[in-house]
Order: sequence, then structure tokens, then C-alpha cells
Amino acid sequence: MAGGNGGMGVPEIVFTTQLQGTLLKFDGVILVTNTTDKLSGDLQCLKIPLSQYKSIDASVEQEVVLVHAPDLPGARVIFAPTGPLDRDYDDVRRFSDAAVIGIKRALKAGMVKPILVCPPEELFKEASLVTLLGALHALYVPLEIREAHPEKATKVDCLGVWASSEEEGKKLVLLSSALERGRTVCRDIGGSDPERMAAPNVADYVQSIFNNSVVSVSVTSDLTTIENSYPCLAAVNRCAKDVKRHQARVVVLEYIGEGANDKTLLLVGKGVTYDTGGADIKAGGIMAGMHRDKCGAAAVAGFFQVLSILKPKGIKVIGAMAMVRNSVGSDCYVADELITSRAQRRIRVGNTDAEGRMAMVDLLCYMKEKAIEEYVPNHFELFTIATLTGHAIRAVGCNYSIIMDNGPAHGAKTAQELQAAGDQVADPFEISTIRRDDYDFHKGKSEYEEILQCNNQPSSGTSRGHQSPAAFLIMGSGLDKHGRESEKPLRYSHIDIAGSSGPFPGIPTGSPVVALTAKYVLNRI
Repeated sequence: MAGGNGGMGVPEIVFTTQLQGTLLKFDGVILVTNTTDKLSGDLQCLKIPLSQYKSIDASVEQEVVLVHAPDLPGARVIFAPTGPLDRDYDDVRRFSDAAVIGIKRALKAGMVKPILVCPPEELFKEASLVTLLGALHALYVPLEIREAHPEKATKVDCLGVWASSEEEGKKLVLLSSALERGRTVCRDIGGSDPERMAAPNVADYVQSIFNNSVVSVSVTSDLTTIENSYPCLAAVNRCAKDVKRHQARVVVLEYIGEGANDKTLLLVGKGVTYDTGGADIKAGGIMAGMHRDKCGAAAVAGFFQVLSILKPKGIKVIGAMAMVRNSVGSDCYVADELITSRAQRRIRVGNTDAEGRMAMVDLLCYMKEKAIEEYVPNHFELFTIATLTGHAIRAVGCNYSIIMDNGPAHGAKTAQELQAAGDQVADPFEISTIRRDDYDFHKGKSEYEEILQCNNQPSSGTSRGHQSPAAFLIMGSGLDKHGRESEKPLRYSHIDIAGSSGPFPGIPTGSPVVALTAKYVLNRI
């Protein structure tokens, strides 16, 4: 039996390869699978009590049940069935969904040291990891509660997991611990209220998390520097800057893995700590929940937490968190203003509620400059990650990230590969395409401006409302000069997590931290 240390509200995770004899410290078993027929070998001991129960309740493989099992720790086993797994539309999320239900039932039963069991699954090779991550999601304790009531920092004393071998057990503990700590950082920043995670507090939190780690952190707080270096971000910050606790921060993180570097990721995350809509105010009761508009930047920080633990080799990652509040008042930026971006593009503001693209565009230009300065063909991959548009939810629903590539990234199949990686680990993506219509939409409409920031309608009511902002980011940052026909093409992908970031009210998901890890990290540790 071995385990990984808990922390940040993440319970200690321990594994065992034997269900009987060494499980005395656990007080109940949670079984996640689709049928008891898969219980063989060491798991045969689970089949006996479940078979006996099945003789009096035929729904045992359809609904969660708590069964008396005198020969097992705690004398009880919870069976949380996944349901069918072989239909065209079934995917690995069946395991995480079942784990969430199972762990909630365990908490109601009073378990404080449960152990998860997920038998080997041929259809989904990462089923055990996904099951463990599902349980950990249900065990997250919000930051505000952990700070106010340290005694409530965890919902369980420890979380066990059965593994078929020592090697698998060590891998499960390592990966689940790293991923959950990364998702915890993401949830802490993204889910905390707009005062607890106002921009200066986010910067302090990030610096604290990565103190004495392999991740370096630099914070820009000087208002003049922000105005000169990130003029579009400064426009959004203009109203908030007079309230000291709301002033913008640019947080830059850097990780350099051991060995020869054959890949550099450049990530920009939208960190709007609260979005009133600005002068184009969110009216009619749609402002509630806008503290979640920082989940893109939160995901960037969460990914770096994973990097700091797993320490992948041969990769360099730079992340920028654009932390700003879109306040409304006498000094807020307004539609019709002309603002010159870092890339020296004249931008006409069309809608102050399209502040996310404004917050990110200059930082994307900054990342582009870094890539050009150290240019190596096919080496750099740039991303923006944001809860950017309501249109994304309208288009694909509430459980999916949307990724879209520029020309060079499309040629490299970045979107397809990230989608495939996400499918393996229950962090799913849909793919959209940036079309010529999207560039035309953002072309200046008069001699005054080169680029139109947005129309004056909500994205959810605008055709191609989640695709066109990617075109704006490309144009406003100058990345349009680095397409596939250029001398120095750069791969760029935009990820809209408006749907996948999590429900409100509710707990943020941490997406797309797990998918990014699956694609860029797991093969380097």
C-alpha cells in the first residue's frame, strides 16, 4: 500500500493491490463498473455480496446501491454503475459521472476513508484515472471554506484506489494527485468570489503557490507599464484602476523542463475577475455568475501547477494571465473609442462587453514576439484560453470546450490531437473552423479603424459568434502576418471554455487542464 501526500484541500490518495487483508484502514468500498461480471481474481470478493443483493433487487446494475458486505472493510460496498459503455454515444465520462454519484453516496453513509475500485476496462484505457478524478472533483472544498474553517479543508481523511499492479498504483497516485492539485488551483481562482480573487489577490495567490518551485512568476502591476505595453487591457482596466483592490495585474509564469527543449507552449488566459459588461452593461439579471469570467487564466495557472509536480522533460511553457475587472463608471471605456493595440493596429471598440478579447490581444502579441525572437519552425504553439462567448454554449452546450486553429495549427492537426487527448481523459472538445467570414466581420468599416472589435449584439445572437473572436485575436495581435504562407508561420489555437468551465451555481471543472496535460505532458515524464 502506498500513497501521495494531500494538500490544498486535496485528500491523501493511497493505493493497494489487494482488497482483503490490507484494507483495514478503509471504511467502505466504492465500485465503479458497468457489470458485476467483470469482478474476477482479487475482485471476486465484491461479487459475492452484490450477487446476493441482486437476487432481491434486479436494478443493482442500474442505480447506485449500498450493500452490506461483512468480509469487506466497513462491512459495506457501494456499487455506482456506469450504465452501458458500448453504445455509439458512450464515452469515458460514464466513469467520472458514476464516481461522483458513488462518492456522494459514501459521504452520506458517513465514510471518511473510502476506497475506489474500477476493474480493468478494455474500451477505455484511462477509466481508472478518470474514475479517480471524478471522485476528487466531488471532494473539492471551496477556498473560502478552507480558509474560514481549516477543520473542513477535506471531506474525507484519505481516498483509496485499487490497482491491478504496483506500477499502475504508483502511476494513478502520481497523475491523479498532480491533476487534482492543478484543478484545485484552477477552481480556487476561477470559482472564488470577485473580491477574494480580485486581480491583486490572484497575483498573490499564484506567487504563493509557486514559491520555491520550478515555476517562475513575474507580476506587472505598474499602471503606466500596463498602459504602454498592453493598451487594450489598459482600456478595460481604466475604470477599475481607481479602486486599488481592483487594479489589473499581468501575471507571467514560466516552466523549463530538463533536457533539450523540442517544444514551447505559449498560453494566454482571460482573467476577468468580474464582468459587469462595462458601459454596455449586462442588464436583465444576466450579470450573476460573472466572477467565473476568469476561468481561462485560472486554467493557465492550474496547468502550471501540474507542470511543477510532474516536471515533464524537453518542453518549455510560458503562460500569461490577463487579470482585470470590467467595471462600469465615469471612466470606463466605451463603444466608438479608437485604441491602438500593441501590434500597432487601430481598433474601433464596438461593444465593451467584448472585454475578454481586449484583455488578451496584447498579451497574445507579446507571446508572438517571443516566438519570433526565438523562431524555430514548428516549435512554438500559441493558445488563448477563455470563457469568451455565450455563443459557444449555444453552439455545443454546457459540457464541451471548443477549439479552433489558424492555418499552421490546422495543418499540424492541433485541434484534432487535443480533441483525441481530451476524449481519453473525460475533458472533451468540439472543433470549429475560423473562416474568411470571421476576418471580414472584423475588418474596419471606415477609414478611421483597421479592425472592428465587435458588433453591438450579444455573441449568442450573432452568426459565428464564437468563431469570429478568434479572427479578431489573430488580426489585433498581428498573428495574421504569420499564417501558413508567411516566412515564419506560427501555430495558434483559440479555446473557448464558456461551456466547459463548469456550472454556476456549482464547482468549476478545471477544464482544459486535464486535456492539455494528456497531450503535452504525459509522454514527457
